[in-house]
Amino acid sequence: MAAEDLTVKTLTTWVLQQERAGKIDNELGVVISSIALACKQIATLVNRSGISNLTGLAGAENVQGEDQKKLDVISNDVFKACLAGTGRTTVMASEEEDLPVPVDVTETDSGNYVVVFDPLDGSSNIDAGISVGSIWGIFAESDGCQIDMESDDVESQINKCVQSSTQAGTGLLSSGYCLYSSASILVLTVGDGVYGFTLDPLVGEFILTHPRMRVPKAGKIYSFNEGNADLWSPGTQAYMQSLKKPDLWGGKPYSARYIGSLVGDFHRTLLYGGIYGYPGDAKNPAGKLRLLYECAPMSFIMEQAGGKGSTGQERVMEIAPTGVHQRVPLFVGSPDEVDYLCSFVKDEPSPVARK
Repeated sequence: MAAEDLTVKTLTTWVLQQERAGKIDNELGVVISSIALACKQIATLVNRSGISNLTGLAGAENVQGEDQKKLDVISNDVFKACLAGTGRTTVMASEEEDLPVPVDVTETDSGNYVVVFDPLDGSSNIDAGISVGSIWGIFAESDGCQIDMESDDVESQINKCVQSSTQAGTGLLSSGYCLYSSASILVLTVGDGVYGFTLDPLVGEFILTHPRMRVPKAGKIYSFNEGNADLWSPGTQAYMQSLKKPDLWGGKPYSARYIGSLVGDFHRTLLYGGIYGYPGDAKNPAGKLRLLYECAPMSFIMEQAGGKGSTGQERVMEIAPTGVHQRVPLFVGSPDEVDYLCSFVKDEPSPVARK
């Protein structure tokens, strides 16, 4: 066996190469490594959830009014601990927290980055053993957000942190997700393509397995929750009906694939092409996915892989959040498929504007 056959590239090696190439600095590399550590811990917790009594509800609701699973709470704590321990993170914004969480600079080195995350997306599936995942995005700290908990103006400092946390996706330096399924796969971008790493449990390292990921230009798979179809806008309904007409597609209509876990459905779309969609509807005009820590990071990844992310009326990456937990519709996937969807809904009133 040749020596090159035994050569593997770990996430740690890849991060160092990005630093040497000047694509990221050492500080950002530390933040990415801390997120990878959090993902390793969560992967272990997910795999042992049934054995360790970590399934079921935690007995509380998050700020969205959604029931929190035990693993939601634990995964959130894992992310916060790993990020705060680096001394490179100024503020964190999480699905499970009402407000951004500042890092006390009296306890760590001065931070440079804002990290937004959904620590365990799709956790409603966890008791059924269905794939779940973590999503994150990393911004540069922009408003001098340094928190000294011993000062007399902590409240004003926190307000600055809130402003620093709500940046448009065009300000993202890096984003990624980790899928916890038959394998734990970490996918990320630093603005120069998309790379996938699979966790090798024998050595405890993420190994590069998907270099330079590219979404197919088109794909005949759609991933929507059609249970809400009667509540969709007329344009969205017409679009969905068109996908089911064999005569429009050479005798074979599109195939439906829907897991109900954003990370799982997105990962399949990235690999095989097609479109993932969570439209607004009569009950939730702006949809249910959060712009800051779900839609923008995932759109960044998809755009870096050659795809698109849209609300139907505008590019997701260009929307400046008005709040940490703002929701927007999301259509993401192969560029031809997103364009086709937009041709049906682009002239409808924007739910983002209505909000």
